[in-house]
Amino acid sequence: MSAEGDPTAARPLLYLDVDGPLNPFAAKPHRRPEGYETHRMLPDTWIAQHGGKPYWRVKPLRVWLNPAHGPALSALTDRFELVWATTWQHDANTHIGPKLGLPELPVVEWQNTNRVGPDGTFFKTAELVQHAAGRPFAWIDDDLSTPDRLYVEREHAGAALLHWVDPAKGLLDDDFDALAAWADSQGDTTPTAA
Repeated sequence: MSAEGDPTAARPLLYLDVDGPLNPFAAKPHRRPEGYETHRMLPDTWIAQHGGKPYWRVKPLRVWLNPAHGPALSALTDRFELVWATTWQHDANTHIGPKLGLPELPVVEWQNTNRVGPDGTFFKTAELVQHAAGRPFAWIDDDLSTPDRLYVEREHAGAALLHWVDPAKGLLDDDFDALAAWADSQGDTTPTAA
């Protein structure tokens, strides 16, 4: 289907990171942030990082998730197409999305996981620019810096919002407001009936 006939192509992409924005892992370990619930998870990507140990010998990850984030993200789907942009990759659809009440979302599959991209950028940056292919996008992550912003300004033809989230606090109401305001500033992204 051409972009012209695809109603999602009219909306900017919203690239979602898990650890930091949705799981405030940097909060004090003995004090779960208000509004969050604790989950113990064994995603395949985590098991794979443990050198072939059987899954029952791998300590589960402690993940804090705020159930209010699911409805808040769902409320943005009239403005954005949501896409997982996380090292959880497809595990985000099996472990994170269901806990938040999100449907299965598209996933960016990373080619470079060396943690460093071109020009000192975060490893995700160049791949997200390539994935967006000129389409406007917003990206929420806790690993954003000036080199990432400069790279996107130089290499991406469309509008972009790189929105840093404090990994000790996770997504806050102000972050959702900023995303909505940015999408609204991009003009009418509502698909029109043919």
